[in-house]
Amino acid sequence: MIGGFIASMPALAQSSYHPIRPSMVDKTITLTGHDLTIEQLVDVARNGAKVQLSPEAKQRQADNYGLLLEAAAEGIAVYWFNRGAGDQRETIMFSGDPMSPKNKAYLEKSQLQEFRMGAVWGYGPEVDEEEIVRAMMLVRANAMTHNAPSPQLAQMLLDLLNQRITPVVQSRGTLGEGDLAQLTNVGATMVGAGDAYYQGARMSAAEALAKANLKPIQPFAADTNALTSSDAYATGIAALTVDDAQRALDWADLIYAMDLNGMNSSITPLSTLVQRERPFKWLNWDAARVREMIKGSYLFADDPHRIIQDPESLRASSIRQASAWQDWGALRDAVVLQMNSSDHNPAVRTDLSPEDSWEMSTPQMMKFYVKGGKYSNGKHGYIVSNANWDPYPMANKLEDFIIALANMDIAVSLRIDRFFNPFFTMTNPAQVLHMSPGNGFAIYMAGGGGFTPVDLEQEIQSLTNPVAPSGQAIVATVEDLQAQTRVKAYRARQAVSTTFDLLAHDLLTATLWLDVRKSQDPSRNFGDGPTAAWAAFRKIVPLLPDMEGVPTQSRPMAAAAFLKSTPASRFFAGGETMPRSSENP
Repeated sequence: MIGGFIASMPALAQSSYHPIRPSMVDKTITLTGHDLTIEQLVDVARNGAKVQLSPEAKQRQADNYGLLLEAAAEGIAVYWFNRGAGDQRETIMFSGDPMSPKNKAYLEKSQLQEFRMGAVWGYGPEVDEEEIVRAMMLVRANAMTHNAPSPQLAQMLLDLLNQRITPVVQSRGTLGEGDLAQLTNVGATMVGAGDAYYQGARMSAAEALAKANLKPIQPFAADTNALTSSDAYATGIAALTVDDAQRALDWADLIYAMDLNGMNSSITPLSTLVQRERPFKWLNWDAARVREMIKGSYLFADDPHRIIQDPESLRASSIRQASAWQDWGALRDAVVLQMNSSDHNPAVRTDLSPEDSWEMSTPQMMKFYVKGGKYSNGKHGYIVSNANWDPYPMANKLEDFIIALANMDIAVSLRIDRFFNPFFTMTNPAQVLHMSPGNGFAIYMAGGGGFTPVDLEQEIQSLTNPVAPSGQAIVATVEDLQAQTRVKAYRARQAVSTTFDLLAHDLLTATLWLDVRKSQDPSRNFGDGPTAAWAAFRKIVPLLPDMEGVPTQSRPMAAAAFLKSTPASRFFAGGETMPRSSENP
């Protein structure tokens, strides 16, 4: 079942909490830091699957942690560890061996204070979707294997996921250049500060840990940095959006196939002949996919009543949908790469030496070379500052996809309206279905028309204006770039959710007209996929609304619930292999 659909930005979200439905608690996903998929993220974030680190990932994390301790012991300046962060980047926090009694006491005290303060970071409203917080924690747990967390921090992040302890997280307070506030909220739960949800029930974080037989951790070294220096909040939302969007686009193709049958369309725009005129791989793929959906349909037989050319909103729908698929593929690839790489500052590597590249042996780079010693088990490497939490290209791909989706949705909205024009349909549903003239409104309602599709399409269009690039010089002008990826990710999530609502009206239109075409000629075939989807939908939403008394359900909302809970792949799982994007990892 698709979860997590919201009707607005989090600032307008309802106050009620939406827990997940843990249907996969017996499944365990192994995190390597390299190959986490969208499907696996959904299994964990939405369905409650458990997680563990691969031996290689656990060892890499341990090696990095040892290198971090060794760097300080060797007197190397490390950002956000023995040096401060932001405008304090040149401030010496401590000198020498981090495990000396004095330094150890300082680090334990300061780290614990910072983790406890995380309970009051950020700005509301609270994130009311458990799946979003779990997605964020999973992304961080996977990418953190490239960084240098303490063993207790790394383990607690896995424990929170596996015990389904979900921190209370504030939705705002991040600029999209490092989701510090949201991840700091998670850190508070780890030390028993603030509130959390334990298996969907809210309580103090300390009580939640106790119920799961977990003890608060003692963070150490650079744990504040290790946990929070990441774009995991926006990346998690984006990953969930990619999953939702795939399901929406699957339905867009299948409903379009149903629309073609309902309109008694000419299928020539989808033909191989036409597709060879413009060899765009995504356009050709989608046209072939829809052709397979309507294989065996009466549309391939001659019909003297079929007009030579449909309205452009119907003719060009495959082009618009294919283009949305293409931008979806680019977004998917960016998100997958983002959540399988390090967006952390500083970068910690134990697998590089001065001999590996000419610049590695230059005086500037050698300032950050760790020779290796007892804390790193003799391993050497580098720890260097960077700008990896700048969330591009993912931030751009989110907005690209919204625009592509909106261009698809305008075609969906317009083709719904064209079904109410006999100039295109060549018939009147009331006449074919032998209804009295007074039931015309019932037909209109059955067909998903009216004001709402236009309203939904305008809502989607309003999301296409890009978020203005921002460069406010904050933190003593050190942090002078922002990306607002949170806003972009939530807008993409909203656009996908509203697209489902629009497609629900299209489904009502399509199924009404399948009833009409079948009534005209009971021998007509619509193709296996459209026929199966039509039959399944009719079991939930009958052909005509009940005009007696008070209606028991909103037909469009029932249709939307059907689309969100029932994957289109249940009715059509064939077609050619999806094209690979240029950046497909």
